[in-house]
Amino acid sequence: MLFEVWAPEAGEVVLYVDGTDGTVDVEGTAGGGGRALGRDPERPGWWAGEAEAVDGTRYGFRLDGGPVLPDPRSRRQPDGPEGLSAVVDHGARPWRVPWSGRELTGAVLYELHLGTFTREGTFDAAATRLEHLARLGVTHVELMPVCPFPGRHGWGYDGVSPWAVHEPYGGPAGLRRFVDRSHELGLGVVLDVVHNHLGPSGNRLSAFGPYFTDAHRTPWGEAVNLDAPGSDEVRAYFRDSALAWLRDYRLDGLRLDAVHALRDTRAYPFLEELSAAVDALAEESGRPLFLVAESDLNDPRLITPRRHHGLGLHAQWNDDFHHAVHTALTGEAGGYYADFAEAPFAALAKTLTGGYFHDGTYSSFRGRRHGRPLDRARVSGHRLLGYAQTHDQVGNRARGDRLSATLSPGLLACAATLTLTGPFTPMLFMGEEWAASTPWQYFTDHPDPDLAEAVRAGRQREFAAHGWAAGDVPDPQDPATRERSCLRWSEVADAPHARVLAWYRELIALRHQQPDLTDTDLSAVRVMCDERARWIAFRRGDVRVVVNAGPQAVSVPFGSRPARVLASWDPLSPPGVEGLLTVPGESCAVLLQP
Repeated sequence: MLFEVWAPEAGEVVLYVDGTDGTVDVEGTAGGGGRALGRDPERPGWWAGEAEAVDGTRYGFRLDGGPVLPDPRSRRQPDGPEGLSAVVDHGARPWRVPWSGRELTGAVLYELHLGTFTREGTFDAAATRLEHLARLGVTHVELMPVCPFPGRHGWGYDGVSPWAVHEPYGGPAGLRRFVDRSHELGLGVVLDVVHNHLGPSGNRLSAFGPYFTDAHRTPWGEAVNLDAPGSDEVRAYFRDSALAWLRDYRLDGLRLDAVHALRDTRAYPFLEELSAAVDALAEESGRPLFLVAESDLNDPRLITPRRHHGLGLHAQWNDDFHHAVHTALTGEAGGYYADFAEAPFAALAKTLTGGYFHDGTYSSFRGRRHGRPLDRARVSGHRLLGYAQTHDQVGNRARGDRLSATLSPGLLACAATLTLTGPFTPMLFMGEEWAASTPWQYFTDHPDPDLAEAVRAGRQREFAAHGWAAGDVPDPQDPATRERSCLRWSEVADAPHARVLAWYRELIALRHQQPDLTDTDLSAVRVMCDERARWIAFRRGDVRVVVNAGPQAVSVPFGSRPARVLASWDPLSPPGVEGLLTVPGESCAVLLQP
């Protein structure tokens, strides 16, 4: 088997393979002699050599007499991020289910975290719940990061091996079984990947080459090297890891974490390079593949096709829609919600028709103008993901409280209606569909006591600035914090959860049945609202949607043409001859009016 590694500054690279060269100790000693790798004459900085190995064989590299380190491109870390790497033979595990892919247009995504979707926190346990998602009607499961990170439980954004799979979740084999079962049920699979930083514990990339640069800084420290000397290979490292997830695990798409933190000054941006490579793989494989970005920039060039001089990513999360929905339903006005709280229904109307709320407008939260208008002729609505809750918007609250902790079932139904009948690709956060009573809190499992204390103190300091007492902020290192965050599946059949779940199923079914609800033309959406009475109504083709977030019944202008109720949270009569539709307080409805 060929082993190879990029180590441009090394004078010697030695390969140690368990079983042929003795037991390898990653602290720096090895029983038996290693095999010196030779420089690759075709690729400057690369070293390569042959050794006997099979699926599961452990191995590592020693550079210039230092400790034996895991492979930067390791596909498996069976003993954790700092242990030896292991060979993964994807050809040894045939797929059970034929799969031709599932595209983003018309999709309904469902974000979940492997470690809390079930109490067991494994791929196999999560796979037993996939029938619930198929019955719900979602089309794609979006997994939060599954790369190896220190400890057993965590959010996954501090991963250190971007090509490998967290062993406590089930490793590579577990992920393949999960994907196979998803595809068997007709569900696509999307994976959240992190290219903007690596975790602080177990990160050994700098020993191999200039993977990071101090020319830029990110909220997590030094930036990934995308534009300094050596960046060609670093870009290839992250580009090829993305392609490997899509190719080797038959994933349908990737969510790219915080792309605004990718510091890149080159004329050919990394994101454009990545989108071109993914499109090429899609054409080669015959499967639709897509990239969804998380971005704080409100820059439409991110999702504008490359033929129109954009970066060509296929979609992005739309936080502006979330913030408008959240302020309209909760009345919160702190932090970034302040920009939306002055007139939340007008803000919601603007996002429903224009995509962004901040499209060059002044942001009081940022103290400057923010964003750029979306060209609706070139960017369709499905390229923006709309949601009322996500792991970020729930988990980054001090107590990780969901909307269900404070809103009535009727207002939760309103949130669902705005999300699932709006012009964007909808995404749900696990448990949202039944108004889960469990919070989703920030938790870690750092073995390093100093790092664990730094994270704990940092979390308390962050929220102390907003008036929270230290005792009110859950300790991320306390196992009970993760336990509280695990979904409680037994409540699905209980009131009021069962009614909320039935509403989500009804709305998703309508979205699949009514072509107007998947129309991608934002310019075709028509909206009216009443800020004081707290209602909003919009039209998508022949489908009319009315949401009343106020406590009292309202009469909404509806016209005199006959209308049929497709779905209503509370009993509803079609509009009378006077052309007014009466909607009960904290209620919503979807009607058909040709």
